[in-house]
Amino acid sequence: MQLCVSDAHEGLKTAIAKVLGCPWQRCTVHFLRDMLGHCTKAQQPMIATAIRQIFAAENVGEARERLAGVAAALTATAPKVARLLEAAEDDLLAYMAFPREHWTKLRSTNPLERVNREIGRRSDVVGIYPNDAALIRLAGSLLIEQNDEWLVMRRYLSEESMQLVLTRAADAGGIVEVSALPAA
Repeated sequence: MQLCVSDAHEGLKTAIAKVLGCPWQRCTVHFLRDMLGHCTKAQQPMIATAIRQIFAAENVGEARERLAGVAAALTATAPKVARLLEAAEDDLLAYMAFPREHWTKLRSTNPLERVNREIGRRSDVVGIYPNDAALIRLAGSLLIEQNDEWLVMRRYLSEESMQLVLTRAADAGGIVEVSALPAA
């Protein structure tokens, strides 16, 4: 595991650090939503656009410059947003350590949330299950179906870009085979 993406739940962050021991990426979508809750309705479009520009940067250096500029510009009008943005810099830009082709997939939990919504939608159709195993079979088959789609029909991450990640990890001695994860 080279990166874990989630929202900023403290218990989840602690578990990721303790059990997985990998870098953490804060979901940029959740972060933006949180920041819009700390400003007035009139400020929201401007702040949302400014923060999105950070994530549109071509490289990590440019993203850090943009983040510093946005934080400085917001200090007078939305000081709490400016402080939170500066404090979250490393967590928001962790995805930029990976190949550019992966950035849109790694910076948010949207793909996972989409899969979870589909499981919820399909399980609502059934409504009542005879036992827990029936629900687990349905969810498991949906996850297998999604995995097959990503592998065959439309690759979630290309083989070439994954090879870059694996080569980089191997060169750094970062690939460790784990047979089972320890309990938290």
